[in-house]
Amino acid sequence: MQSGSNLDKVRSVFFISDSTCITAQHLGRALLTQFEFIRFTQQTYRFVHNAERAQAVVAQINRAAAEDGQQPLIFCTMTDPELRAMIRTSNGVFFDLFETFVAQIEQALQADAVPTKGHSHGMTDRDQYFERMEAVNFTLNHDDGSAISQLNQADIILLGISRTGKTPTCLYLSLNYSIRAANFPITEDDLEDLKLPKSVEPLRTKLFGLTTSPERLRHIRQERLPNSRYASLAQCEYEIRQSEALFRRYRIPYLDTTAVSIEEIAANIVDMAALEHRKTPPTPN
Repeated sequence: MQSGSNLDKVRSVFFISDSTCITAQHLGRALLTQFEFIRFTQQTYRFVHNAERAQAVVAQINRAAAEDGQQPLIFCTMTDPELRAMIRTSNGVFFDLFETFVAQIEQALQADAVPTKGHSHGMTDRDQYFERMEAVNFTLNHDDGSAISQLNQADIILLGISRTGKTPTCLYLSLNYSIRAANFPITEDDLEDLKLPKSVEPLRTKLFGLTTSPERLRHIRQERLPNSRYASLAQCEYEIRQSEALFRRYRIPYLDTTAVSIEEIAANIVDMAALEHRKTPPTPN
């Protein structure tokens, strides 16, 4: 196999599901990242519930195969065997992300699977769904130091200087891990004194710091306030140096988010802070 032979071509990819298609997309894209030298065009087809819609998808796959001169890749998580068989008739390379594993799991468990679409991302477990929504609401209400009196209810409090990704990381943690994530800013006074903000000092066991490179921070701040002291490289270097010194002084774990995806940032935080063992129980309905 030649790693660079397909640089001049685009390979079509289809993600197909009879539900949200989240599983097909996440797993398929994770696999495709192993082939950075190939360019992919991606199409997603959700809620393929009937034969008419399945045939329409087959037509799109066949059209892409004819236009590209090569078979598209198909990542599928459909539970209906008849609809799945219809998709298989298309002129594409078919990857069945459920069937690949279900047979082995059935053998290991000595039990037959009961195919039901939408289990992994639907509302089949209402307790988990409401726990996630409660976590999201908590995060939205505790952004950037808001609702200080309730910070003790957080599973984690992200700490960092301006524009280090605290808010999006908190939202990702709440939406994907059902974690009550709050965030709190580090101000210039905090940096100068090398002291934690008084509001979070009693909650040190829940604190987790975020940092980044001065160059990355300058780039982000330039987009917000170009040519300002706030966005200058010297100011960014100072704030990062002081914030990291603050984290070390109080033994607060922290993560450098430079060139790291939000998925990796969140997963690292969950692992480093052992969050799965510290989660706050959901409020009873």
